[in-house]
Amino acid sequence: MTVKIARTFFIAVVAFVAGAIAVAGHDAMPQKISKADIGGAIFERADVVESTHDGNTTLDVTSFLSTDKKFGSGMYKSGAVRYDITEPYGVDEFMYFLEGSVTLTSGDGTVQIINAGEGVTIPKEWTGVWQTEGYTKIWVIYSEDGSGLE
Repeated sequence: MTVKIARTFFIAVVAFVAGAIAVAGHDAMPQKISKADIGGAIFERADVVESTHDGNTTLDVTSFLSTDKKFGSGMYKSGAVRYDITEPYGVDEFMYFLEGSVTLTSGDGTVQIINAGEGVTIPKEWTGVWQTEGYTKIWVIYSEDGSGLE
């Protein structure tokens, strides 16, 4: 009977340690955004961040955050908004638009329209006007000090 208890205890400890290793190493695993996620299922996750500002609701999900918290990726959904970005954007961000579009008017007056199926990279130094009737995007951000991913 004692051998059976010791064996059961050993198996439980091994399972616990294996589980702890799996959880600790989770951030080192590739993080997939599935077709279902791209179709909108990602916004049903428990960790979705929903915020409302001036009547516009946004949904944001971080699918990956590096251990140093300077690099991340995820998906974002927004309704109609206009932002006058007078201070530098603050992060280097690549975006691939799945739905909708955005009009970016740079500080020098240059206008770019980014439609669904197109991508754009915005450098951290960018200033200008961001205007949209709504969109869904996949985002990838590098934030040198990590503040852009908090």
